[in-house]
Amino acid sequence: MKRAALVFTAILAFGGLRLHFEHALAAEQRAAGLRSSRLDLSMREQLGQMGFVAALSGFRAIVADGFWIHAETAWERTDWARMKIDFDITTSLQPRCILFWEMASWHMSHNATVNALDNKKERETVRIRNAREYLQIGEEYLLSGIANNPESAKLHELLASLYRDKFNDHCRAAKYYAKAAKLPRPRQYVHRFAVYELAQCPGHEREAYEQLVALYKKGEQEHLPTLLKWLGILQDKLAVPPAERVYSPPPPPKP
Repeated sequence: MKRAALVFTAILAFGGLRLHFEHALAAEQRAAGLRSSRLDLSMREQLGQMGFVAALSGFRAIVADGFWIHAETAWERTDWARMKIDFDITTSLQPRCILFWEMASWHMSHNATVNALDNKKERETVRIRNAREYLQIGEEYLLSGIANNPESAKLHELLASLYRDKFNDHCRAAKYYAKAAKLPRPRQYVHRFAVYELAQCPGHEREAYEQLVALYKKGEQEHLPTLLKWLGILQDKLAVPPAERVYSPPPPPKP
């Protein structure tokens, strides 16, 4: 009991020394338009007394890492509910850590979704419903991650890929790939993906075609198979006159 009391007192003392710094940091985050982590009653119930005090006293990173490890253990047990609680805590305590948002979304939108669909103990309608719920949770993690890290090209790209691969929503995929391309340090292919997805967004064929042409005119490094495919498709769909076409696909091989 004496040792526990000493530890508790040390934590509070350390927290007092860091209080001014924490307040200044929170003010800077608000001024920058970022969301700070919330240590409310709900978080208090999930963390427990010692964990909550530790988080308040400047040990957020350590507490977050502990729940991150626990989340991995829950994943191994396919305990998705427990894993989500752990990820909620880690992302709330460390909202600027891109990895936490990325992996939280991945586990829910991919692993939990696949597991739900493969669960033969449930009826098909229940499996589909559960999979959709997990998919939406994965989407929410990335949206929250972007809200806390609006300059992250990676999170924008991950959300775009999620819309493309899991939601089959090419319009939203194009939107977030385009946003990622404008942020610092995007992957070099993101600008192409934005146009490819726009080409599959109903009502945006003309806009996509113009962007495809602009990419094509940049040089041979942009003459990739996917770009040429969509150029050919949209030229036909928009009935572009032969004289105005920038690309003519090769004739099919003779039988």
